[in-house]
Amino acid sequence: MERYPPSLILASRSPRRRALLAAAGFRFEVVLPAESAEDGAVAGESPEAMVARLARQKAADVVGRVSQGLVLGCDTVAECQGEILGKPRDRSDARAMLRRLSGQHHRVLSGLCLWPAPDGCPMVRVAVTTLQMDELSPSQLDAYLDGGGWQGKAGAFGYQDGIDWVHVLEGSESNVVGLPMELLAEMLQEIDRTAQA
Repeated sequence: MERYPPSLILASRSPRRRALLAAAGFRFEVVLPAESAEDGAVAGESPEAMVARLARQKAADVVGRVSQGLVLGCDTVAECQGEILGKPRDRSDARAMLRRLSGQHHRVLSGLCLWPAPDGCPMVRVAVTTLQMDELSPSQLDAYLDGGGWQGKAGAFGYQDGIDWVHVLEGSESNVVGLPMELLAEMLQEIDRTAQA
């Protein structure tokens, strides 16, 4: 059986995912998924099920538009006390999210889908990281909102921005940034073993 190309096709709009892949030495191209492939939660859906479904939807959209390659779809959310926190709509929404997370344990979940195009079988996995956010003072909250670091980030914060008030308790740090590199490596090894069988 022919082995898959060494390069990936990233089905994502996220600059952070691009940066993580580039820093790890991956060769990849980006094909943006249709915005309709990024629709949010379904009533009664768990955070795990939601990120898995959205990662698969993004990958499926791109698989349908490329001739060959290994398509990587990913979706990340934060979850606190059962509430799913995606990307904030605006500053007010970001403030509400950060107030909810302040002083709390929460989780960041990423769904990963690797889909060999054009006719391979998709593989979907979910990574979970547990975090603790310090209690934020009003001045800390305002300073962070003023800096714009909340924009486009699940849970309204960017762990990669060097903030010292969010702490990883268990799991992958890169997952919090938006792409669990350890899980990706495991999945790539599994796909490589399958391709060689």
